[in-house]
Amino acid sequence: MSTGHDHHHHHARPPAGHGRAFALGVVLNTAFVVIEATAGIVSGSMALVADAGHNLSDVLGLLVAWGASVLAARPPSERFTYGFKSSSILAALANAALLLVALGAILVETLRRLSDPQPVAGWTMIAVASVGIVINTATALLFLRGRKTDLNIRGAFLHMAADAAVSAGVVIAGVLVLWTGKAWIDPATSLVIVAVIAWGTWGLLKDALKMALLAVPEGIDEAAVRAFLAARPGVSAVHDLHIWPMSTTETALTAHLVIPGGHPGDGFLHELAHDLAHDFGIGHATVQVETAAECVLEPAGVV
Repeated sequence: MSTGHDHHHHHARPPAGHGRAFALGVVLNTAFVVIEATAGIVSGSMALVADAGHNLSDVLGLLVAWGASVLAARPPSERFTYGFKSSSILAALANAALLLVALGAILVETLRRLSDPQPVAGWTMIAVASVGIVINTATALLFLRGRKTDLNIRGAFLHMAADAAVSAGVVIAGVLVLWTGKAWIDPATSLVIVAVIAWGTWGLLKDALKMALLAVPEGIDEAAVRAFLAARPGVSAVHDLHIWPMSTTETALTAHLVIPGGHPGDGFLHELAHDLAHDFGIGHATVQVETAAECVLEPAGVV
């Protein structure tokens, strides 16, 4: 029995430059939390103080995602043979949980204010929330490019996009309240925003849970990979095929290939690894070549 392994991992490296995006995002949002909390206390607006608390959870979310992206880049060790790549999956899960906690806090405050509408400091709300829109949108844009290829970055993007939406809602609510004098408009707008954020958070949580349970990553068709391997010259059977995420950006594969004609040589394995990386985005492939069909792992139900 022989094994082949792909050493060309450059194919699936996370996009560079997110370190600066995280640093900038944390600095901007921390500054905004201080400004918003101060404005809330001075103007007596509980809504602004509550939103500052929510923004603080976003700073925490950014720090979690940043820490994971740094850990994921660390080299493997004797104990952690894959390095800390999967910390980015844990961070995506943690960020989904943080978003849900923040949502719960906003929902409780919103329902309380719906039952007992308070007079709103309209102009202060509009001014501070407008600054929030600019800062949160700018931070979200920093993660726009990587959000489709990296679930951890998507978590950071969702946090900031959600905040921009909340701030936009506050501005609209502030304008409508000043215009109509109806205080219930503010919490009603909040409810709509909560529903929108909950929808995005649910998607993030679902994808993060799938990754944590080592599901085949989105965008990779297991049947297509199996058919590709089975169609290689000399291969009579494929079994014990596993495809799983090593991190939010890198995918690994192991498989047993039955080749009755004998070991096909290193060239075959290198070409196979290259094709798996190029065609399927699987950058970490390990293949075991067998000449006989008998294998303890051969039945499909055996892991």
